[in-house]
Amino acid sequence: MKAAVYERYGPPEVVSIRDVPTPTPTDGEVLIRIRATTVSTGDWRARSLEMPPGFGPFARLAFGISRPRQPILGTELSGIIEAVGQGVSTFSVGDEVFAFADTRMGCHAEFRCMPATGLVVRKPTNLSFKQAAALSFGGMTMLSFFRRGALASGERVLVNGASGTVGSAAVQLARHFGAEVTAVCSRANVELVRGIGAHHVIDYGSADFTANGETYDVIVDTVGNAGYSRVRRSLAKRGRLLVVLGGFVDLVLSPLAGRTGGHRVIAGPAIARVEDVHRLAEIAAAGAFTPVIDQTYPLERIVDAHHRVATGHKRGSVVVTVGA
Repeated sequence: MKAAVYERYGPPEVVSIRDVPTPTPTDGEVLIRIRATTVSTGDWRARSLEMPPGFGPFARLAFGISRPRQPILGTELSGIIEAVGQGVSTFSVGDEVFAFADTRMGCHAEFRCMPATGLVVRKPTNLSFKQAAALSFGGMTMLSFFRRGALASGERVLVNGASGTVGSAAVQLARHFGAEVTAVCSRANVELVRGIGAHHVIDYGSADFTANGETYDVIVDTVGNAGYSRVRRSLAKRGRLLVVLGGFVDLVLSPLAGRTGGHRVIAGPAIARVEDVHRLAEIAAAGAFTPVIDQTYPLERIVDAHHRVATGHKRGSVVVTVGA
């Protein structure tokens, strides 16, 4: 099969298309013929080793000391069940699915095996393969953070960085859960975030949300520039700051930060759960969450996809199509 492979860290050009063995499903696995995948910020960090402040020394421990431990990137996919292993009764050949490989990656290829009882679920019929491929990274991240932050209906939520993959998922999911959503983005993306459900939009180029006197029950920071010291006056009583993107210090101090002000700071990696991928499929099928797609590239142009993500200005997800 064809796969996008990288064997050293560096710029997008370290990725190349190669022929690699097609996997065979073992007991309890399904083989998925991939129709679409994405190049996410997680793929960018794994390839370049560009990390949030303080995490640089740990990067090679996570991804491989001298060379990448997993040479095929890609955390999410959509496709069609090609074959099933022994003992699989929940899927049949021909089923259309989407799946989340999370840190195991391996989705930038024509085929991937997944545990049938894992993070794989039937594709909502109202979504294309391109849209379904982009469901998991942002959606699973925000389901995890909203659960840990105990988001409740009627609360006021501000999303900092509302036009990216995670931010656009946060806007749609928060609205679905009954929150009043304020989105912070650039002027160029105001109409985009309003179109996906934001009740209020703040252009960060002309206004500072921390200086307008408004308070929020939950603030979601997907950018990394809204630490507790900056936003504490914008948090309501018992407010929560969800640090989706932050530095090592944010992670270490999060259990203590905010306590004197009656707030909570929630940081650390999102936890991917099987029940969450099923819930995400239900929400998408109901029309409450449709991933935003920035640009689409064929697998043969995956280097261009990496370049697009590296700009830091994508809107939603960069999708890569595979095969026909």
